[in-house]
Amino acid sequence: MAAPSDQKATIIDGKAVAQTIRSEIAEEVRLLSEKYGKVPGLAVVIVGGRKDSQSYVSMKRKACAEVGIKSFDIDLPEQVSEAELISKVHELNVMPDVHGILVQLPLPKHINEEKVLGEISLEKDVDGFHPLNIGKLAMKGRDPLFLPCTPKGCLELLKRSGVTIKGKRAVVVGRSNIVGLPVSLLLLKADATVTIVHSHTTDPESIVREADIVIAAAGQAMMIKGSWIKPGAAVIDVGTNAVDDSTKKSGYRLVGDVDFHEACKVAGCVTPVPGGVGPMTVAMLLRNTLDGAKRVIEL
Repeated sequence: MAAPSDQKATIIDGKAVAQTIRSEIAEEVRLLSEKYGKVPGLAVVIVGGRKDSQSYVSMKRKACAEVGIKSFDIDLPEQVSEAELISKVHELNVMPDVHGILVQLPLPKHINEEKVLGEISLEKDVDGFHPLNIGKLAMKGRDPLFLPCTPKGCLELLKRSGVTIKGKRAVVVGRSNIVGLPVSLLLLKADATVTIVHSHTTDPESIVREADIVIAAAGQAMMIKGSWIKPGAAVIDVGTNAVDDSTKKSGYRLVGDVDFHEACKVAGCVTPVPGGVGPMTVAMLLRNTLDGAKRVIEL
């Protein structure tokens, strides 16, 4: 990716880091298979035919195949009832070869997502969204069985880029259940001093400017300007926003929540969009599935 000529920041290559992690996982899967004759299994459940969901799911299934994880494909029609979906989840809960269950969100309007996700067995909650996993993440001295994939990927990028978290000031922009909230809890567990900026925060710019580590997960295109960033800060951009671009065949391009070109002039290191956090989310899903399988297979 071409960066501006006055660039100071190191670009964190999420694709390359994710590839390294995938190689590590493939090696562990191979050893499990040799020693126990078993491999991890991931059930991916998709309801309906949303194009974006379909492409996410096929990417996850392909990633499984690459590292030797067995993928169980559950494709259900848009009009499936909530009861039928829950009964399918219960079936997967008791299947011994399935070590992880992922229900692709969003679900159709007539299905209560919270209810469905709460039915996934705690031992197979590879998305890390079960209330008990999130609850343990929030408590000092407790460890959840699984961490949510995107937040886990953010911390892995920081660690593998040599960024110290302990004792640093971290600002998380956004408070969603999927990224903002769990990533702030993970940073706390890693001994950072954490502030969360959200839609009701007054003067977010002055708060972000104090951060040694910025995690941007607000879902607002290029909201964080270069002037908001403390010189030398580590910036992890979780945002994926489509903005109009007539030069592209699709008519749009993807940008993050951070103004990447401006950030490059100030930050110490920064993730691009695309090619930053995205590939890490899938790598962490594979890692969670492997960890779930090891708990069962290595007993």
